[in-house]
Parts: sequence; C-alpha cells; structure tokens
Amino acid sequence: MHIESAFVLLFSIATAVAIAARYFKFPYTVALVLAGLGLGVVHVFEPPHLTKELLFAVILPGLLFEAAFHVDFRKFWKNKLTITSLAIPGVVASMGLTALILSPAMKGMNLLEGFGLIHAMVFASLIVSTDPIAVVGLFKALGAPKRLAILVEGESLLNDGTAVVLFMLVVGVANGAKFSVGGATWDFIRIAGMGVVIGAAVGFVVSQVMQRVDDAMVEITLTMIAAYGSFVVAEQFHYSGVIATVVAGMLCGNWAARLSMSPTTRVAVESFWEYLAFALNSVVFLLIGLEVQLASLLAAWQPILLAYVVVLLGRAVVVYGVSGLLRFTSEKLPWSWSAVLTWSGLRGAVSMVLVLGLPADFAHREMLVNMTFGVVVLSIIFQGLTVAPILKRLGITGIKDIYQEKYELARGRLGAIHAAIASLEAMRRSREIPVDVLEPMERDYQAKAAAVEQELAALKQQSTRFHEEEHQEAARRVLIVEKDALFDAYQKGTLNKEVFEHLCAELDERIAKTKDAEAHVPLEDAHAGPQAMAS
Repeated sequence: MHIESAFVLLFSIATAVAIAARYFKFPYTVALVLAGLGLGVVHVFEPPHLTKELLFAVILPGLLFEAAFHVDFRKFWKNKLTITSLAIPGVVASMGLTALILSPAMKGMNLLEGFGLIHAMVFASLIVSTDPIAVVGLFKALGAPKRLAILVEGESLLNDGTAVVLFMLVVGVANGAKFSVGGATWDFIRIAGMGVVIGAAVGFVVSQVMQRVDDAMVEITLTMIAAYGSFVVAEQFHYSGVIATVVAGMLCGNWAARLSMSPTTRVAVESFWEYLAFALNSVVFLLIGLEVQLASLLAAWQPILLAYVVVLLGRAVVVYGVSGLLRFTSEKLPWSWSAVLTWSGLRGAVSMVLVLGLPADFAHREMLVNMTFGVVVLSIIFQGLTVAPILKRLGITGIKDIYQEKYELARGRLGAIHAAIASLEAMRRSREIPVDVLEPMERDYQAKAAAVEQELAALKQQSTRFHEEEHQEAARRVLIVEKDALFDAYQKGTLNKEVFEHLCAELDERIAKTKDAEAHVPLEDAHAGPQAMAS
C-alpha cells in the first residue's frame, strides 16, 4: 500500500474511533491504541512505521509547540519550583531508582542472563518521560483543579527534553564513552541550555515579524516556522530540539499571541493548532498500537510486568519525595495530588522511538524493545482508563452537574459580552463608526449582559461554591497587586530591605493559603439540588 493511501486510511480510522469514543464516553487516546492493537493483529494493511524521522521531523515538534502555545506562562511560573523539580532532578532520580531496582530484580528472578546495571540505565532513561495527552483532556472534562492540569502538562513539556538528553548520555556510556559526573552535568547543561537559547531566539524573531503583519495565513505560517524551525536548528547543532520548541511555543503563545495578533488572527491560529494536534495525536496513538507485536509481548510478559511495577514505584518515590520537600514552600501540594501525579505519568511515543533507535547489535535490544512497548501500552490502557475513577475516589473532582455547567457557560458568555462592550466603547471614542450605528448595538449588548448577570445570581443561590470560587479568584488578584506594590516601593527606596522581606513573607503566606483553598474547593454544594440547598 502506498504511503498516501495508508495515511488516508489512518485518518479515516481515527475519525471513526473519535466518533465512537465520544458516543460511548471512552478516552480517545486509549481507544486509538486499542484500535491499533486490533488492526495490528488482523494485518488489514501495512502502516507507516513509527520511526525517529517521522516522530522528530513531523509529529513531536507540532505536539510540543501546540501544548506550549496554550500554557499560561504566569501559571507555569507560579508553579516553576514544582514543575522543574519533577522534570529535571526528579527525572534523573527516577531514572536512577528504576535502574537500581530493576537490575537486581531481573537477575534475582533469572529473567535475562547478562542484563546488568548499564542496560537497566538505558531502559530507565528512555522510559522516564511522561505523556499527559490521555489524561489532560479528562482533567478538563471532569473539572479537575486547573493547577493540577498545569503541573501534569508543564512537567511533561520539560521532562521529554530531559529524558532525551539523558538517553543520549547513557547510551554513549554503554557504547564505551568515558563518564564523569562533572562531564555529564556539563553536557546536560550545555545541550538543554542551548536549546533554551535557540528556542528563545526563534520565538523572539517570529514574534517581532508578527508585530509587523496582520494576516492570519502569514501568522499561522510563522508559528509553523517557530515550531519546526526551532526544533530543526537545535537538532542540527546537536542541542535539545524538544526544549527549543517548548520555549518557542511559550513565547509565541504568551507574548506574540497577546501583543501581535488581532482577535480574528488568534482564533484562526488557535483553531489551526487545535486541529493539527488532533491529527498528530490520532496518527501517533494509532501507530503505537500498530507497532506493537502482541505475540512478542506475551512471550516476555514477566519482564514487562516487572518493569512496569518498577517504573511506577520509581515514579511514586520521586513524586512523593518532591511533594514532601515542597511542604516547606509556597507551592506545597495536597497528598492526594501526589497520588494523581504518580498515576497520570503515562508513557508514550517518545519512549518507543528512542528504544527503536538503539543500534541493531546493542546488547539485549529485543528485550529492551519489548519491555518499553509493554510498559507504554500498559500505562496508556490501564492508567488511562483508571485516572477518572481515582480522581473521583480521592475527592479531587467529580462529574459536573447541571448547575456547574450552566455557571461556566454563563461566566464565559458574560466575559465575551463585556469584551464586546469594551470594543464598542473604543469605537465610540475613536469615532471610527457613527454613533447612531453603535448605540443600538450597545443597548443590545447591555441587555444581554443584564440577562446573564441575573442568570449568574440565580445560580449562586443554588450553591455557595460559585461565590467561593469568585472570592478566591478576586483575593488572588488583589494579593498579586499588593506584592507588585511592595516591589515598586522597595525599588523606589520607600521601604527598607527588612520591612520589605517581612511584608513579602506575610503576603506569601496569604497567597499559599489561597492556593490551598483553591485545591480544596468543596464539592458537596456544587452537587446539591435546590431542595437540598433550601433545607
């Protein structure tokens, strides 16, 4: 079958799976993998193979850029300590723990002769990166805390780059390269750091060009250049293309999109990247299922199951360890979130492509491939299907009731109406449009705003939770303004250092309490009916 026909068939299957998954309320990515496994068993057609060239040249830059483009940098920065701790030292620690446990366990169970620590290190380095695609959508659908979704997505954006760099270093040592802690640390800093520099440079140049044009098609093309150009340039010079693309995506999404794009252009750009992410995810998860040889995995079920348990254990130790250390900071996490962060660490295509990139004569390559494929499939299917029940069991979230849905719709509608009213006022001030044209439109929007505000007031009578959410949001914004004022006063010399530090410490404590309140918004009221509330 020609490659063109294969891709047409892949997209047709992905569309059918998407429709079925939506109808049966089944996780889409899990459904794709299961469909791929089924198609691989019956050999309906010969699909394109999931190669390093396909993943790195086409799929990965697009997925990374789209995810980074939609990450709110302010929220990312507020959680920088948690995200970087999990994504850099956490990944290194997870790799070390996994290797140290797996190597003696394989030897003790007599599963594979000659499988030593270096082979366990290679496996651990390629399996530590996480893929949140299958669970972030569930978080949104179930109304999980936004901060939790930011942590999962932000960690994954960074730990892909960390894992790829670690894999390169470990495979080099396995092939006879000299190793020293100082040399490995410097190589990591150089490869990752230059990835940041290249991504920032490409993102800055693209953003500057965007400020000088106002054409949706041109600006979509510019974001494509930022996504794939940053990756290609970094990889060309043997630096981290993953990190370069993430940095470029965050710059374009948080700076260029807000300062350089008109509302119409931004809608077009976001729609384009939303579709591209859907298309790329559909292809990659189907290919994951198609790439797996079930007979080979079943033959190696013992080492696969052992590896899966060890990987989960290493992940849990690191997540709970980081959570414990964060208890002494303003970014502390509820312990229930640690369980979710552990369980939502699914593995994906990056791990599969890295292991397929090992040389054909690499020791125990076939077992490493089977273990990697097996752990990826188990994590996607088993963890992907059980994340939602675990979220509900831990009380972190629950299915949105009719009041929650109506409240969110009304809030979104009111925000859009107020933006339209502000735009009409700006037109009136600039006298771009005659007043007699604007006045009927203003009256119409004012009436719509009043109707939505009445709807919100009625919904708030059904649950105190809505009022609490708005109060917490307002309190957080006010605290940020207070802290900005303290910084301004300190820089102008109005406050001395001791007073400034004392007041900042007080504010940080209040901000931390606000975050804790957000993490523990009560769900009972949100799910109580009007009769229950009245009683």
